[in-house]
Amino acid sequence: MTEIDEKTRTELEAAAFRRLVQHLRERTDVQNIDMMNLAGFCRNCLSRWYREAAESQGIALPDPEAREIIYGMPYKEWQAKHQREATAEQKAAFAAANPGH
Repeated sequence: MTEIDEKTRTELEAAAFRRLVQHLRERTDVQNIDMMNLAGFCRNCLSRWYREAAESQGIALPDPEAREIIYGMPYKEWQAKHQREATAEQKAAFAAANPGH
């Protein structure tokens, strides 16, 4: 396996994370419920993980700010522009895959 020092690994991970966030910003057609049903996480999960990472470093980052970092705009604005009502099928798949969520 290729040897990668810790600093470089962190830089590569950060670059991959930034690319993932950019990709999700560009793919507004992909709804969060689709992501949850297929991958078990969504943009909101990613923003929560970001907030939790900030908190672990002693940085207080409110949810709305963390979501804006991931969505590229305030969450309410993204919802108004891009979010569609989930279909009955999407809701059923979500309920089956995420009991108690």
